[in-house]
Amino acid sequence: MKNAILALDQGTTSSRAILFDRAGAILAVAQKEFTQIYPRAGWVEHDPREIWASQIETAREALANARLKAKDVAAIGITNQRETTVVWDRKTGAPIHNAIVWQDRRTAGLCDELKRADHAATVQRKAGLVIDAYFSGTKLRWLLDQVPGARTRAARGELAFGTIDSWLLWNLTGGSLHLTDPSNASRTMLFDLAAGAWDDELLRLLDVPREVLPAVRPSSEIYGETAPGIFDAPIQIAGIAGDQQAALFGQNCFSRGLAKNTYGTGCFMLMNIGAKPTASAHNLLTTVAWDVGGQTDFALEGSVFIGGAVVQWLRDGLGIIRSSPEVEGLASSVPDSGGVYLVPAFAGLGAPHWDQYARGTISGLTRGTTAAHIARAALEGIAFQVADVLDAMRNDSGIAMGELRVDGGACANDLLMQFQADILQVPVVRPKVTETTALGAAYLAGLAVGFWKDRDEVHRAWQADRTFEPREGPDAAQHRRARWAEALRRAQDWEEHPAPPTRGKATTP
Repeated sequence: MKNAILALDQGTTSSRAILFDRAGAILAVAQKEFTQIYPRAGWVEHDPREIWASQIETAREALANARLKAKDVAAIGITNQRETTVVWDRKTGAPIHNAIVWQDRRTAGLCDELKRADHAATVQRKAGLVIDAYFSGTKLRWLLDQVPGARTRAARGELAFGTIDSWLLWNLTGGSLHLTDPSNASRTMLFDLAAGAWDDELLRLLDVPREVLPAVRPSSEIYGETAPGIFDAPIQIAGIAGDQQAALFGQNCFSRGLAKNTYGTGCFMLMNIGAKPTASAHNLLTTVAWDVGGQTDFALEGSVFIGGAVVQWLRDGLGIIRSSPEVEGLASSVPDSGGVYLVPAFAGLGAPHWDQYARGTISGLTRGTTAAHIARAALEGIAFQVADVLDAMRNDSGIAMGELRVDGGACANDLLMQFQADILQVPVVRPKVTETTALGAAYLAGLAVGFWKDRDEVHRAWQADRTFEPREGPDAAQHRRARWAEALRRAQDWEEHPAPPTRGKATTP
């Protein structure tokens, strides 16, 4: 009997593979970091071949660690860093350029140009998104314009575009499948939420030929199986979801009004809003949550660009900690931040501010400020950004949230979680299995192949580990947030606004 599901969790800084049993418990984990490429300020790239190599290496390692063979695995589920854009040759499978990462800001000038031409309302109405360099559409446009010959080759059908899920699926199947799911398609600025399809008007707006696009299939479905030579036997591939939607599913937020926040490289809060894609009036995104069993659920989303990445900066940039887990001990060595506020707008500000020209600031420094105060202010800066998103979500949905479910690497930080509860003034609930992104992908794949019978069986496996109740009163939270708002104002609109790029000027790496 097949007794495991393999989740491929391809993230921004590492690739992971996790095997889950029927109880949703982890059987084995393997993880491998890969290279972050910064060609110039504000540009972030990955080598797609390194992503694929690291992902398949971790998959094989996880199987070995669990002492399982491919024949023991019922299905593979894929979850991925979203918006990161790859274009490759359909014949050879070779990328035409490095992947442009979701954090990359090179298309900010093009986004300004689109907004000046009054296209923002069209993009929000159809795609549910704001016009921002964050999303895949302008990255794809940049590649077609800047890589010599790419646009001509794309029009001839020689090139394929995909987010990372499509790139992994293509390689897993030996190039036989070029697919994505609606949760990833809805992050491109090219997908009509109401129609559930690629949209001709949006394609014309971004000058993207339909020939490069993947087919869109449900998030939970048997797509095919792995090609010979990938594993020692073929494994069915049966689930795909962008990382944040997968985490929403993994957190069992199946009903309208349930919400989660993932603390990863960035922070991503999603609330299930049911079967209707309601537009946001407070600068949030409307996105597809998943398409399962013939029903599409939608979500409101607030994306914070820099979450756990600020801790990496403390480690790699400032050198005040040797490893990321050390930040909690350092920050806990002082009773508060000493009036220091750190706005980690290293890649601009996401929801609800959407300021692609904001940059990081540290305010309130004195001669008495220590590394501990800065570490604490960095953690608090994560929580303040999440609170800004929650305010917008409450206003859009009209729902008074009873709790916030949390996951991701930084949710293991008790100091951060307690401060988050204090600032939000709602309980913060951490589950026993915090790898909910991978778990969601596993659930989607497992449901498609009958590994789990239905969502009720999935729901019974979810358990809370700890609930952080607010300890501070609302007056203290309000005072802190007022000071945060002042620090935030000083970080906004810092960078000069660039001119839009001209065509045909890039060189292929």
